[in-house]
Amino acid sequence: MKGRILAVDPGDVRIGLAISDPTGTIARALGVIRHVARAIDAATIAQIAAEQGAVRIIVGQALDDMGHPTPQGRKSARLAEAIQQQTSIPVELWDESGSTSKAQDTRRMMGVPRKLRRGHLDDLAAVIILQDYLEAHLPPAYPETTEEDFKE
Repeated sequence: MKGRILAVDPGDVRIGLAISDPTGTIARALGVIRHVARAIDAATIAQIAAEQGAVRIIVGQALDDMGHPTPQGRKSARLAEAIQQQTSIPVELWDESGSTSKAQDTRRMMGVPRKLRRGHLDDLAAVIILQDYLEAHLPPAYPETTEEDFKE
């Protein structure tokens, strides 16, 4: 997938944002915005997506063990709908399950001291959601081969 992709990790207090490189292979933190109200958040996210030249917006959605949206996941779906009403950029929900614990593990692996690990993880969680999305959409390293390819 070519073009920048914006990822959104919605929370009750803060919303983490991440953006991909133009080739759609590497995610990096973009920052955090404070949650105000769904319509205002959606307009802000749509504006940031446009400023960044995003071709797609991914909104993290928490799913339960059965693959159904949790209460927080339903809030994410409503935010995604509100964003879509603000922009022509396609908006897609993506399973964010475990992104916060992965963000905590990442900080631990980076050697961040325990005292400094307590801060918000919203932008790092957005990076993890986006990188997961990007890796799931990578083109195959080698084209598919068939039996016909091996016949002489």
